[in-house]
Amino acid sequence: MSADVHPAAADLVVDIEAQSGLRRLNLREVWVYRELLYFLAWRDVKVRYKQTVLGAAWAILQPVMTMGIFAIFLGRLAHVPSDGLPYPLFSFAGLVPWTYFATAVTGGALSIVGSQQLISKVYFPRLLIPLAAAVTPLVDFAISMVTLVALLWWYHVVPGAAIVWMPLLVLLALATAFAVSLWLSTLTVSYRDVRHIVPFFMQFWMFATPVAYPASLVPSQWRALYGLNPMAGVVEGFRWALVGGPAPGPIIFASTAVVAVLLVTGLMFFRRAEGTFADLI
Repeated sequence: MSADVHPAAADLVVDIEAQSGLRRLNLREVWVYRELLYFLAWRDVKVRYKQTVLGAAWAILQPVMTMGIFAIFLGRLAHVPSDGLPYPLFSFAGLVPWTYFATAVTGGALSIVGSQQLISKVYFPRLLIPLAAAVTPLVDFAISMVTLVALLWWYHVVPGAAIVWMPLLVLLALATAFAVSLWLSTLTVSYRDVRHIVPFFMQFWMFATPVAYPASLVPSQWRALYGLNPMAGVVEGFRWALVGGPAPGPIIFASTAVVAVLLVTGLMFFRRAEGTFADLI
Protein backbone atom coordinates (compact mmCIF):
# COMPACT_ATOMS: atom_id res chain seq x y z
CA MET A 1 0.00 0.00 0.00
CA SER A 2 1.30 3.41 -0.93
CA ALA A 3 2.41 5.76 1.84
CA ASP A 4 0.11 8.43 0.35
CA VAL A 5 -3.00 6.42 1.14
CA HIS A 6 -4.82 7.75 4.18
CA PRO A 7 -4.86 5.17 7.02
CA ALA A 8 -8.64 5.53 7.39
CA ALA A 9 -9.07 4.43 3.79
CA ALA A 10 -6.94 1.32 4.18
CA ASP A 11 -9.89 -0.74 5.43
CA LEU A 12 -11.86 0.19 2.32
CA VAL A 13 -9.33 -1.31 -0.09
CA VAL A 14 -10.00 -4.80 -1.39
CA ASP A 15 -7.23 -6.55 -3.32
CA ILE A 16 -8.43 -8.95 -5.99
CA GLU A 17 -5.57 -11.23 -6.97
CA ALA A 18 -5.28 -14.12 -9.38
CA GLN A 19 -5.18 -17.45 -7.58
CA SER A 20 -4.53 -20.99 -8.63
CA GLY A 21 -5.35 -24.49 -7.51
CA LEU A 22 -7.54 -25.13 -4.51
CA ARG A 23 -7.10 -21.56 -3.25
CA ARG A 24 -9.57 -20.52 -5.93
CA LEU A 25 -12.34 -22.25 -4.01
CA ASN A 26 -12.83 -19.37 -1.60
CA LEU A 27 -16.04 -20.53 0.04
CA ARG A 28 -15.55 -18.13 2.94
CA GLU A 29 -16.14 -15.26 0.52
CA VAL A 30 -19.46 -16.84 -0.47
CA TRP A 31 -20.47 -16.86 3.21
CA VAL A 32 -19.54 -13.20 3.58
CA TYR A 33 -21.90 -12.38 0.70
CA ARG A 34 -24.71 -14.62 1.99
CA GLU A 35 -27.19 -11.73 2.14
CA LEU A 36 -26.70 -11.20 -1.58
CA LEU A 37 -27.64 -14.85 -2.11
CA TYR A 38 -30.94 -14.16 -0.35
CA PHE A 39 -31.69 -11.13 -2.51
CA LEU A 40 -30.77 -12.94 -5.74
CA ALA A 41 -33.02 -15.87 -4.83
CA TRP A 42 -35.88 -13.58 -3.77
CA ARG A 43 -35.51 -11.63 -7.02
CA ASP A 44 -35.82 -14.84 -9.03
CA VAL A 45 -38.92 -15.89 -7.07
CA LYS A 46 -40.63 -12.57 -7.75
CA VAL A 47 -39.72 -12.63 -11.44
CA ARG A 48 -40.95 -16.22 -11.73
CA TYR A 49 -44.47 -15.40 -10.56
CA LYS A 50 -44.76 -11.79 -11.68
CA GLN A 51 -47.83 -11.15 -13.87
CA THR A 52 -48.97 -14.76 -13.76
CA VAL A 53 -52.63 -15.72 -13.34
CA LEU A 54 -52.11 -18.80 -11.20
CA GLY A 55 -48.91 -17.70 -9.44
CA ALA A 56 -47.44 -20.33 -7.13
CA ALA A 57 -50.18 -22.80 -8.15
CA TRP A 58 -47.94 -23.71 -11.09
CA ALA A 59 -45.69 -25.46 -8.58
CA ILE A 60 -48.58 -27.87 -7.94
CA LEU A 61 -50.11 -28.09 -11.40
CA GLN A 62 -46.96 -29.18 -13.23
CA PRO A 63 -46.22 -32.33 -11.18
CA VAL A 64 -49.93 -33.10 -10.70
CA MET A 65 -50.64 -33.02 -14.45
CA THR A 66 -47.55 -35.13 -15.15
CA MET A 67 -48.67 -37.56 -12.44
CA GLY A 68 -52.06 -37.84 -14.16
CA ILE A 69 -50.45 -38.67 -17.50
CA PHE A 70 -48.16 -41.26 -15.91
CA ALA A 71 -51.04 -42.79 -13.93
CA ILE A 72 -53.21 -43.22 -17.04
CA PHE A 73 -50.67 -44.37 -19.62
CA LEU A 74 -48.07 -46.11 -17.48
CA GLY A 75 -49.96 -47.17 -14.38
CA ARG A 76 -53.34 -48.15 -15.85
CA LEU A 77 -52.57 -49.06 -19.46
CA ALA A 78 -48.95 -50.27 -19.37
CA HIS A 79 -49.24 -51.71 -15.83
CA VAL A 80 -45.82 -50.44 -14.77
CA PRO A 81 -45.12 -51.80 -11.24
CA SER A 82 -44.99 -49.39 -8.32
CA ASP A 83 -43.44 -51.41 -5.49
CA GLY A 84 -46.86 -52.09 -3.96
CA LEU A 85 -47.80 -48.42 -3.68
CA PRO A 86 -50.75 -46.73 -5.40
CA TYR A 87 -49.26 -45.61 -8.71
CA PRO A 88 -50.35 -41.93 -8.42
CA LEU A 89 -48.61 -41.68 -5.04
CA PHE A 90 -45.59 -43.61 -6.31
CA SER A 91 -45.11 -41.36 -9.34
CA PHE A 92 -45.79 -38.10 -7.50
CA ALA A 93 -43.22 -39.00 -4.84
CA GLY A 94 -40.66 -39.25 -7.63
CA LEU A 95 -41.88 -36.18 -9.51
CA VAL A 96 -41.48 -33.81 -6.54
CA PRO A 97 -37.66 -34.08 -6.29
CA TRP A 98 -37.32 -34.45 -10.07
CA THR A 99 -39.35 -31.30 -10.81
CA TYR A 100 -37.20 -29.36 -8.36
CA PHE A 101 -34.03 -30.66 -10.01
CA ALA A 102 -35.20 -29.99 -13.58
CA THR A 103 -36.32 -26.45 -12.71
CA ALA A 104 -33.07 -25.68 -10.88
CA VAL A 105 -30.82 -27.01 -13.65
CA THR A 106 -32.77 -25.33 -16.45
CA GLY A 107 -32.55 -21.98 -14.66
CA GLY A 108 -28.99 -22.57 -13.51
CA ALA A 109 -27.74 -23.28 -17.04
CA LEU A 110 -28.81 -19.78 -18.13
CA SER A 111 -28.06 -18.01 -14.85
CA ILE A 112 -24.65 -16.55 -15.78
CA VAL A 113 -25.71 -15.42 -19.26
CA GLY A 114 -28.89 -13.93 -17.79
CA SER A 115 -26.91 -11.86 -15.25
CA GLN A 116 -24.80 -10.03 -17.82
CA GLN A 117 -25.45 -6.53 -16.45
CA LEU A 118 -24.72 -7.54 -12.88
CA ILE A 119 -21.51 -9.43 -13.67
CA SER A 120 -20.03 -6.71 -15.87
CA LYS A 121 -20.58 -3.89 -13.34
CA VAL A 122 -20.26 -5.22 -9.79
CA TYR A 123 -17.77 -7.52 -8.06
CA PHE A 124 -19.17 -10.36 -5.98
CA PRO A 125 -18.57 -14.13 -5.85
CA ARG A 126 -19.98 -15.42 -9.15
CA LEU A 127 -20.78 -18.72 -7.46
CA LEU A 128 -23.78 -16.98 -5.90
CA ILE A 129 -25.57 -16.83 -9.25
CA PRO A 130 -25.88 -20.59 -9.97
CA LEU A 131 -26.31 -21.19 -6.23
CA ALA A 132 -29.30 -18.81 -6.19
CA ALA A 133 -30.71 -20.63 -9.22
CA ALA A 134 -30.50 -23.90 -7.25
CA VAL A 135 -32.03 -22.40 -4.10
CA THR A 136 -34.96 -20.57 -5.72
CA PRO A 137 -36.95 -23.68 -6.80
CA LEU A 138 -36.97 -24.85 -3.19
CA VAL A 139 -40.03 -22.59 -2.83
CA ASP A 140 -41.86 -24.66 -5.45
CA PHE A 141 -40.51 -27.80 -3.83
CA ALA A 142 -42.03 -26.82 -0.47
CA ILE A 143 -45.40 -26.13 -2.12
CA SER A 144 -45.33 -29.50 -3.91
CA MET A 145 -44.52 -31.19 -0.61
CA VAL A 146 -47.84 -29.94 0.76
CA THR A 147 -49.63 -31.73 -2.10
CA LEU A 148 -47.58 -34.86 -1.44
CA VAL A 149 -48.60 -34.81 2.23
CA ALA A 150 -52.23 -34.54 1.10
CA LEU A 151 -51.75 -37.61 -1.11
CA LEU A 152 -50.22 -39.50 1.81
CA TRP A 153 -53.31 -38.69 3.84
CA TRP A 154 -55.64 -39.67 0.98
CA TYR A 155 -54.02 -43.08 0.55
CA HIS A 156 -53.60 -43.59 4.32
CA VAL A 157 -49.84 -43.95 4.05
CA VAL A 158 -47.83 -43.04 7.14
CA PRO A 159 -44.07 -42.39 6.73
CA GLY A 160 -41.82 -44.64 8.75
CA ALA A 161 -38.65 -44.02 10.70
CA ALA A 162 -36.76 -43.42 7.44
CA ILE A 163 -38.29 -39.94 7.25
CA VAL A 164 -35.47 -38.70 9.51
CA TRP A 165 -33.24 -38.89 6.40
CA MET A 166 -35.35 -36.34 4.52
CA PRO A 167 -33.20 -33.26 5.35
CA LEU A 168 -30.08 -35.02 4.05
CA LEU A 169 -31.90 -36.15 0.90
CA VAL A 170 -33.10 -32.60 0.23
CA LEU A 171 -29.51 -31.43 0.73
CA LEU A 172 -28.35 -34.11 -1.73
CA ALA A 173 -30.91 -32.90 -4.29
CA LEU A 174 -29.71 -29.31 -3.81
CA ALA A 175 -26.05 -30.35 -4.18
CA THR A 176 -26.88 -32.31 -7.34
CA ALA A 177 -28.72 -29.38 -8.93
CA PHE A 178 -25.95 -26.96 -7.96
CA ALA A 179 -23.18 -29.24 -9.28
CA VAL A 180 -24.87 -29.75 -12.66
CA SER A 181 -25.68 -26.03 -12.88
CA LEU A 182 -22.02 -25.16 -12.35
CA TRP A 183 -21.02 -27.21 -15.37
CA LEU A 184 -23.87 -26.11 -17.63
CA SER A 185 -23.75 -22.41 -16.71
CA THR A 186 -20.01 -22.30 -17.43
CA LEU A 187 -20.40 -24.12 -20.74
CA THR A 188 -23.30 -21.87 -21.77
CA VAL A 189 -21.10 -18.79 -21.52
CA SER A 190 -18.72 -20.17 -24.16
CA TYR A 191 -21.16 -22.26 -26.20
CA ARG A 192 -24.57 -20.61 -26.50
CA ASP A 193 -26.14 -23.62 -28.20
CA VAL A 194 -25.96 -25.42 -24.83
CA ARG A 195 -29.18 -23.60 -23.91
CA HIS A 196 -30.95 -25.46 -26.74
CA ILE A 197 -29.50 -28.81 -25.69
CA VAL A 198 -30.54 -28.57 -22.03
CA PRO A 199 -34.32 -29.22 -22.54
CA PHE A 200 -33.63 -32.39 -24.53
CA PHE A 201 -30.94 -33.39 -22.07
CA MET A 202 -33.39 -33.07 -19.16
CA GLN A 203 -36.08 -35.11 -20.95
CA PHE A 204 -33.63 -37.92 -21.58
CA TRP A 205 -32.37 -37.72 -18.00
CA MET A 206 -35.89 -38.05 -16.59
CA PHE A 207 -36.47 -41.35 -18.40
CA ALA A 208 -33.07 -42.55 -17.18
CA THR A 209 -34.22 -41.83 -13.60
CA PRO A 210 -36.73 -43.99 -11.67
CA VAL A 211 -39.45 -41.36 -11.62
CA ALA A 212 -42.21 -43.24 -13.47
CA TYR A 213 -40.88 -46.73 -12.79
CA PRO A 214 -39.17 -48.37 -9.79
CA ALA A 215 -35.43 -48.99 -9.63
CA SER A 216 -36.31 -52.55 -8.63
CA LEU A 217 -36.82 -53.23 -12.35
CA VAL A 218 -33.05 -52.87 -12.75
CA PRO A 219 -31.25 -56.20 -12.10
CA SER A 220 -29.60 -56.18 -8.68
CA GLN A 221 -26.09 -56.64 -10.10
CA TRP A 222 -26.50 -53.43 -12.13
CA ARG A 223 -27.99 -51.17 -9.46
CA ALA A 224 -24.69 -49.72 -8.26
CA LEU A 225 -23.89 -48.83 -11.87
CA TYR A 226 -27.40 -47.42 -12.26
CA GLY A 227 -26.68 -45.25 -9.22
CA LEU A 228 -24.05 -43.38 -11.24
CA ASN A 229 -27.06 -41.36 -12.32
CA PRO A 230 -27.05 -39.04 -9.29
CA MET A 231 -30.79 -38.38 -9.47
CA ALA A 232 -31.50 -42.11 -9.21
CA GLY A 233 -30.28 -42.03 -5.61
CA VAL A 234 -32.15 -38.82 -4.85
CA VAL A 235 -35.50 -40.05 -6.21
CA GLU A 236 -35.25 -43.55 -4.73
CA GLY A 237 -34.10 -42.18 -1.39
CA PHE A 238 -36.86 -39.60 -1.34
CA ARG A 239 -39.52 -42.21 -2.13
CA TRP A 240 -38.09 -44.58 0.49
CA ALA A 241 -38.06 -41.91 3.20
CA LEU A 242 -41.61 -40.68 2.58
CA VAL A 243 -43.80 -43.44 1.23
CA GLY A 244 -41.97 -46.54 2.36
CA GLY A 245 -40.53 -47.83 -0.88
CA PRO A 246 -37.61 -50.27 -0.82
CA ALA A 247 -34.35 -49.07 0.70
CA PRO A 248 -32.13 -47.55 -2.01
CA GLY A 249 -29.09 -49.57 -0.92
CA PRO A 250 -26.06 -49.25 -3.20
CA ILE A 251 -27.85 -46.82 -5.54
CA ILE A 252 -27.79 -43.93 -3.09
CA PHE A 253 -24.15 -44.53 -2.12
CA ALA A 254 -23.07 -44.51 -5.76
CA SER A 255 -25.15 -41.39 -6.44
CA THR A 256 -23.68 -39.56 -3.45
CA ALA A 257 -20.15 -40.33 -4.63
CA VAL A 258 -20.94 -39.06 -8.13
CA VAL A 259 -22.46 -35.84 -6.74
CA ALA A 260 -19.34 -35.23 -4.65
CA VAL A 261 -17.13 -35.60 -7.74
CA LEU A 262 -19.41 -33.41 -9.87
CA LEU A 263 -19.50 -30.73 -7.18
CA VAL A 264 -15.74 -30.52 -6.60
CA THR A 265 -14.83 -30.61 -10.28
CA GLY A 266 -17.67 -28.24 -11.12
CA LEU A 267 -16.45 -25.71 -8.57
CA MET A 268 -12.92 -25.85 -9.97
CA PHE A 269 -14.15 -25.62 -13.57
CA PHE A 270 -16.40 -22.67 -12.74
CA ARG A 271 -13.76 -20.73 -10.80
CA ARG A 272 -11.19 -21.31 -13.51
CA ALA A 273 -13.51 -19.84 -16.16
CA GLU A 274 -15.20 -17.06 -14.20
CA GLY A 275 -12.48 -14.53 -14.99
CA THR A 276 -13.62 -14.57 -18.61
CA PHE A 277 -17.36 -14.28 -17.95
CA ALA A 278 -17.55 -10.47 -18.25
CA ASP A 279 -15.72 -10.54 -21.59
CA LEU A 280 -17.63 -13.44 -23.15
CA ILE A 281 -21.18 -12.56 -22.18
